[in-house]
Amino acid sequence: MRPGALRRRLDHGDVGRMSNGNYMMTGLHGLDEPLLGNRDYDGRHSEGKTPECIWVEGQWKEHLHWAVLLFTNLIVQWAQWIANIVLGSVSFIARILPLPSNTQSGSNWKLLEPALNPLQEARLRSLQQRLGIPYDGSRLEHQEALKQLWKLAYPDRELPSLKSELWKDMGWQGPDPSTDFRGGGFISLENLIFFAKKYPQSFQRLLHKQDGNRSEWEYPFAVAGINISFMLVQMLDLQSGKPSSRAGRRFLELLAEDEMAFDDLYCVTFQMMDAQWLVKRASYMEFNEILKSTRTRLEHELSLESVSRVKDLPAYSLLKSIAAEYDNHSAS
Repeated sequence: MRPGALRRRLDHGDVGRMSNGNYMMTGLHGLDEPLLGNRDYDGRHSEGKTPECIWVEGQWKEHLHWAVLLFTNLIVQWAQWIANIVLGSVSFIARILPLPSNTQSGSNWKLLEPALNPLQEARLRSLQQRLGIPYDGSRLEHQEALKQLWKLAYPDRELPSLKSELWKDMGWQGPDPSTDFRGGGFISLENLIFFAKKYPQSFQRLLHKQDGNRSEWEYPFAVAGINISFMLVQMLDLQSGKPSSRAGRRFLELLAEDEMAFDDLYCVTFQMMDAQWLVKRASYMEFNEILKSTRTRLEHELSLESVSRVKDLPAYSLLKSIAAEYDNHSAS
């Protein structure tokens, strides 16, 4: 059918009613011949061309097609090559620079393994050996340490048996303190003894809850101390060969200055936790939340450039201020 004949048929409405000269394309689906005929890419009709011309044009179009395809593949290969270079560079940088790592308590930074001097290595090894000792109620030295803690806490009271309801006065959950150590280990008992010896005023004020407006349902002193020991071990990454967390690496610097840095840091943390407790007016059921906020605060203080010893921590002033207050009260 010629294009002119098709137009005349559509204009006369033989394929449905049309208005304003619009064509109804749905009426064309039954036509057998193509609507536009055989046209090349520049829109001119192919009639009148010799077979040789048509063959040459076909060969040229085929070559053009393959040339475009090869060029496209080349571009894709270049893009992949550049992407591999970029990704490789990022991977290399990630191995030499600290990258953030999301873990249980929020956000810690994993760094390269620190290089320790012989003194740091020796002190870290000694501390990790202490961490590996569980509390054993059947060992005589552990029993004696528990009795020593009682005498430091209550110098004017009679020493109870190792299983007595009186142990609850110190903040143990039951009559047998040995059942409360669990993951804290023997070092948590050593921490309490160290606190009572080196900072007796702060120790007594925390034990007897003498500071601030206290809750009707207070945290148990001894069990809180065990939880603080456990939290510090986790925060400082001390159970790994060499601490790689940001806080752990800063702690290694403190350890180089003071062999008892962990025990001193424990005392500061305990005092800090109690201060957080009072500020937030917390009660027993909020203890874990207070411990988390204490950890966050302590990590911040350890990150300060001015801190090279435990005594440089801003929170250390809490221990000193309480000691000074106690001395002034005694003098008056």
